[in-house]
Amino acid sequence: MNKIWKHILLIGLITLFITATGLLLFYPLPDSPVSAVENARIKIYEARSQNAGIYSDSLFREAQKMYDSAMHKWQKENEKFLYSRSFDSVSLLANMAAQKAVEALTDSKNNTLSLIAEAEKRIREVKKTSEALVRRFSDYPLAPGMRKNISRGEILISEARHAMEKGSVAEACKMITEAGQLINPAYEYADANLRNWFRSYNQWKEWADTTIEISRNNGDYSIIVDKYSRKVIVYLKGEVRFTCRAELGKNWVGDKRMLGDHSTPEGMYHIVKKFESDSTQYYKALLLNYPNKEDSVLFESSVRRGILPHSASPGGLIEIHGNGGKGSDWTAGCIAVTNREMDTLFSLAGIGTPVTIVGSMKELRSVMIR
Repeated sequence: MNKIWKHILLIGLITLFITATGLLLFYPLPDSPVSAVENARIKIYEARSQNAGIYSDSLFREAQKMYDSAMHKWQKENEKFLYSRSFDSVSLLANMAAQKAVEALTDSKNNTLSLIAEAEKRIREVKKTSEALVRRFSDYPLAPGMRKNISRGEILISEARHAMEKGSVAEACKMITEAGQLINPAYEYADANLRNWFRSYNQWKEWADTTIEISRNNGDYSIIVDKYSRKVIVYLKGEVRFTCRAELGKNWVGDKRMLGDHSTPEGMYHIVKKFESDSTQYYKALLLNYPNKEDSVLFESSVRRGILPHSASPGGLIEIHGNGGKGSDWTAGCIAVTNREMDTLFSLAGIGTPVTIVGSMKELRSVMIR
């Protein structure tokens, strides 16, 4: 009897084992998420290669975060018993990561195109301002620091263009922004300074017209120095007889205020003395009656009002002299010409010859179209 029960128990155990084994053999394993995860990895790589991490940062970070969550979930499921694992959430997260990566890629391309258009526009604008600076203010008396900023800005414009050619749009935008911060203030300062200076144009025109009329009436020579155009113009009987290039004080914009400001004065003067080559260090020279009465009145008023210090002096010894031709403004306030041109002026002018110095004989709108 015991043997029979043992056989029955053994047969039952064998049957149970066979049944369990069959169930395990034919029970479906959970679907692997490998395909979904690999697809997500590829899409994220494609998005990264198109700079989505830069130009679509938010979407790309979402894709990366979902991919990391999928990988973490996959690792947790793999720690479970084989038949208790479920990879549905892993595949879902991977598919969402792939979709976000695709969105990031598309958004990055669109943003890149917009940035390229914006960068190119800004490069054109800053370049235009830079060219206007060179065209209008290349020889304008700007502070050394401002000149340094302009030079640095021009270098950055070139570097921005180079970055654009390499596809580094974000870097180009950064460079052109810095270039604009250097060049635009310099142009705005020079433009405002020039416009403020030209407020005296009506006075200049009156002086110039009077000087030409004097030449016409007395049939003799008169001289006008046009500071902006850098010209010395000699009139005879009201008509232009001779013109040459002038080099001025380093700070030639604006009227002379005091000794040491390196500015060439503005006003109606006349020659009071002629220096031959053995009497001046500047080859030959024509001394003007600066300061005249108007200069002295203005200077004294400026000192009284505290605009100039009490220790200031109006200066003097303003001349038209030789040793010019240096190609820059270098004098302490005088008007320099070449020695050959000085010979001509010396022969034409005499004691008492009117010499009028104006900011410009052209009005501002004519000057600004340069």
